[in-house]
Amino acid sequence: MRTLWRNARLVTLAGDRGWGLIERGALAADGERIAWVGADEDLPRELDVQSEHDLDGALVTPGLIDCHTHLVYGGSRAAEFELRLQGASYEDIARAGGGIVSTVAATRAASDRQLFDAARARALALMAEGVTTLEVKSGYGLDEANEARTLAVARRLGRELALTVTTTYLAAHALPPEFAGRSDAYIDAVIDWLPRLHAQGLVDAVDAFCERIGFTPAQTRRLFDAARALGLPVKLHAEQLSDQGGALLAAEFNALSCDHLEYLSEAGVAALARAGTVAVLLPGAFYFLRETKLPPVAALRDAGVPIAIATDHNPGSSPTLSPLLMLNMACTLFRLTPEEALRGMTVNGARALGLRDRGRLVVGQRADLVVWDLEHPRELAYWFGRNPCTRVIVGRAAGAQ
Repeated sequence: MRTLWRNARLVTLAGDRGWGLIERGALAADGERIAWVGADEDLPRELDVQSEHDLDGALVTPGLIDCHTHLVYGGSRAAEFELRLQGASYEDIARAGGGIVSTVAATRAASDRQLFDAARARALALMAEGVTTLEVKSGYGLDEANEARTLAVARRLGRELALTVTTTYLAAHALPPEFAGRSDAYIDAVIDWLPRLHAQGLVDAVDAFCERIGFTPAQTRRLFDAARALGLPVKLHAEQLSDQGGALLAAEFNALSCDHLEYLSEAGVAALARAGTVAVLLPGAFYFLRETKLPPVAALRDAGVPIAIATDHNPGSSPTLSPLLMLNMACTLFRLTPEEALRGMTVNGARALGLRDRGRLVVGQRADLVVWDLEHPRELAYWFGRNPCTRVIVGRAAGAQ
């Protein structure tokens, strides 16, 4: 079924720069794909549509893409928030048995229903601010059965909600208690689980936490070799708390993305540029952990590295469910322009997930649209503390509305 949306101010993001703004635009969706887009006055007379909608001059952008989340977990870490305010560092808490490991215990104790219901509520909150595609990482199970459970919950979200969900295997997130002091043996286990989880259709990509309190570059390399053998793309939590050379390693494997990157070196920037790897910046974690080391945005920009923005929703370092706030923080904290921030959660967010069929309002792309009560797209990063989203239209339902 072909649906026509008229009288809209379309933010197409066509091309590499600029908003691609069509002041009085129209867009036709044929099923889940955009079939025509342009000025309303240029609509082809022969265009056959079964349903037509007047958007009354509203601003329309591509659906937002949250390319880095840890959405499926049990429990809360609000107590650790208090500890940090009293002077404890993220690393102090992790080494004392808190941090990721405490969420692992809560996740293992939760039922499948509890995990799904909590994750669904979080996903709905993101969708209410315009998210139509998101990534969900595992990493709070840290054994084969619980990694499978959390990935299955993520898959179920994609089936039951009007939302595209991609899944990332992040078992190399932290060392579980049963492997204390045996990190190499744990990486052996993570590698052993991967083919079986992949065979179950649960894994779209592989990630690791390459950090002093995570895993070494050598351990990460072994996991990435296993992912490559299965034809799976890789991503990496890199250079968040220190420079471990993770970005260089990730670029060697043509990683889809490197994420965090506060301590990224000049050599790391150059490697990402050569590999075409997306730099995913996570202002929520930077803010919540009260970090002071800014990611090298100017160097990334100058090198032509695509920059994406994501919520990094997780219970320990970025418990936000507001992608719009992340757009604002990307500008106020990291000094991105409003256009760069929006591209970071559309065009480049899609690239960070290896998805080429969304992020712009151009012919052939998915008809994932968000309607906003705003005058100009720069306002998406300007306002905070309010939600101007009035309607979300996803491609698979576009022809039915």
